Amino acid sequence: MQIGVETSRAVENKRIFVVDSDEITRAALQFMLHDENETHEIPGVEEAYAKAAEWKPDLILLGMALASTETLAEIGQRIPGAKILLIADAEGETAARRLSAVGAHGILVKPLRLEAVRSTVDVALGRAKAFIPLQVLTPKQK
Repeated sequence: MQIGVETSRAVENKRIFVVDSDEITRAALQFMLHDENETHEIPGVEEAYAKAAEWKPDLILLGMALASTETLAEIGQRIPGAKILLIADAEGETAARRLSAVGAHGILVKPLRLEAVRSTVDVALGRAKAFIPLQVLTPKQK
């Protein structure tokens, strides 16, 4: 077991599909999440549909190379109830934000960091509340 793993989450058996054409990204995310989730690496969307027929995921991490408005709509129809997080590098973050407005539930931005990935996944799975930092405003001094 890795440091910082919640034992209660490890037995919840939430299923995650990491669907990305980049095998390094898939492997990294699978490694980061496998102790607390049932995590599967899948190289393409069609393979994800085939696997989902028998093993419905709770969450899909979808690489931007495979993402489009049509793909998000089709995932919603073919794998109902599964939430979607987009995996984007810094250059693709703007496009990912546009896609999140039409069907994705959030974005994982590279470089992928263990704490950030687990936190974002926990929020998407309903295990944690989203944290919104607040800034305290004070009146201007004269």
